Amino acid sequence: MPIARVLAAVFAAGLIFVSAVSAKTLLASEPTNKTEGGSPWEPNYLPAGPPASVPDAPFPQKNTVIDKKFIAVMASLGVAESLRITTHKLVLEHEHAAGAPWVRSVPANSSVVAKFSGIYAAELLVAYELKKPHSWLPGDRAIRKLWWVYPSAMAPMHVANGVRSIHTQPPSGCPPEQCQ
Repeated sequence: MPIARVLAAVFAAGLIFVSAVSAKTLLASEPTNKTEGGSPWEPNYLPAGPPASVPDAPFPQKNTVIDKKFIAVMASLGVAESLRITTHKLVLEHEHAAGAPWVRSVPANSSVVAKFSGIYAAELLVAYELKKPHSWLPGDRAIRKLWWVYPSAMAPMHVANGVRSIHTQPPSGCPPEQCQ
């Protein structure tokens, strides 16, 4: 049950961040009606002018930062980090239960989730900022193409670390019948 809570908290933190960023971009791209017919928040609001005509040419596409590739890459990084964190926590719990002298206590789930959710949120923010266009940055086009390098390099490392934790043997300091 604690594993499910850790995974759910990491997933929820990532989902909250992604939804907040996407809501921010959606709100920034929505046109606003600035007419003299009252406030748009009133229930009987009608714009004072005639309806706007639809242009013949489509609007130029806005450069979207959060797309399917961004979500897929960052979700795979989140899953890989969750695997590493939960397997490491399980190893610590089993070693502590076995009486390993190097494990004095097992950290609480809330502290583990808070610590690693913050790290994942920072990684998500850095990837988002690298992918977002910046007018003040020279060579921005080349930098924006490399946003995926860090998450793609770290995901296999986290998976390998998690698999290594899964294959951890009982502590060698105690007999096998006491450690299992």
